[in-house]
Amino acid sequence: MEQRTLGHSGLSVSVIGLGTWQLGSDWGDVSEQDAYAVLEAAYEEGIRFFDTADVYGDGRSERLIGNFLRSNSITDVVVATKAGRRVAQVPENYTLANLRKWTDRSRKNLGVDRLQLVQLHCPPSPVYESERVFDALDVLVNEGLIENYGVSVEKRSEALAAIDRPGVTSVQIILNMLRLGPLGEVLPAAVAADVGIIARVPLASGLLSGRYDQTTTFAENDHRNYNRKGEAFDVGETFSGVDFNVGLEAVDRLSRLTPEGATLAQFALRWIIDQPGVSTVIPGARNKKQARLNARAADLDPLTEEQFERVAQIYADLIEPQVGDRW
Repeated sequence: MEQRTLGHSGLSVSVIGLGTWQLGSDWGDVSEQDAYAVLEAAYEEGIRFFDTADVYGDGRSERLIGNFLRSNSITDVVVATKAGRRVAQVPENYTLANLRKWTDRSRKNLGVDRLQLVQLHCPPSPVYESERVFDALDVLVNEGLIENYGVSVEKRSEALAAIDRPGVTSVQIILNMLRLGPLGEVLPAAVAADVGIIARVPLASGLLSGRYDQTTTFAENDHRNYNRKGEAFDVGETFSGVDFNVGLEAVDRLSRLTPEGATLAQFALRWIIDQPGVSTVIPGARNKKQARLNARAADLDPLTEEQFERVAQIYADLIEPQVGDRW
């Protein structure tokens, strides 16, 4: 699989990575056996970037990844984790002491002495302007506890503020066929600053898998059930903030663009890979079949100019009026 360098970190990552929120059982239950099968299938398909967070299953995702890598003596996977969501979301909680505590916990969960990449996990907007917070991250780098740091953001304005920070090596942001906003300013700014872009929620919480219809239901502990209106966290994280029925209409039109022999999900992932500035895209997978199919999106031919234009038109017709000025 194609490898790209993640900004100025020097880390080499596969263009398709693996998001592991689902291994923490926030997308319905995923057994330990299924979790290991997903990680194994992803690795076999050439995926060399796993993205996790300390709050995914209260550390379950991190522990599963750490156990998998150790038990298989795997050393060529870059693991990115996140920090900051274990406390009330006020800027005052982003202290050196807390960052040290959170990263110590992640190092223990993953079974490593140094974390390769720690991302602030969608912190309050004022954090991006705080010298104190980024100075604290620099301390952890200088102490050898973390190798690199980045941010995971909800808004384009937050991404741009982070990109201006010289120590930031990566920005994780929602980017998919139903969320085109970052293409305008964020990706060009990242390229100019040599900051890596990690594209998350690439399938709009599964909408772009093409497997859902108006009768689809989700488990009680699945955020696609309990966060439809942002009840638990930012609604943009669930179906990219798009109304489910409008999303289904867009999916119907996008499906007609899918190349022969490919799934809509693979086409959606290839669309992201082809965006200038993207380092890696991190779809999740609940089973090994999904992991393998996602990885094989990297083998598709790049999109044509006509395909790019038609995707943009569908977005302009259906999605932009609803969410274009948000995030």
